[in-house]
Amino acid sequence: MVETTGEKKTGKKMLTGQVVSDKMQKTIVVQISSRQLHGLYKKYVSKTKKIKAHDEKNEAHIGDLVRVVESRPLSKDKRWRLVEIVERAR
Repeated sequence: MVETTGEKKTGKKMLTGQVVSDKMQKTIVVQISSRQLHGLYKKYVSKTKKIKAHDEKNEAHIGDLVRVVESRPLSKDKRWRLVEIVERAR
């Protein structure tokens, strides 16, 4: 018997990162950091990318750790939405 939790399984990507800019209205820039093992040299390489995410209530600020989810294109660069603020900046 399968129990359902009330959450829909959407299949959309979720990423966690740090807010590096909140100067735009209803938009934040989130830096996503990851570490990958290099295939030939077997050494870990740090990679970062910046994405723009929609923040409807302007509640995230620089330094916050946030979770974003994939969404429909909201503008030329925005394809992500803010889901929650995991940890506030100190």
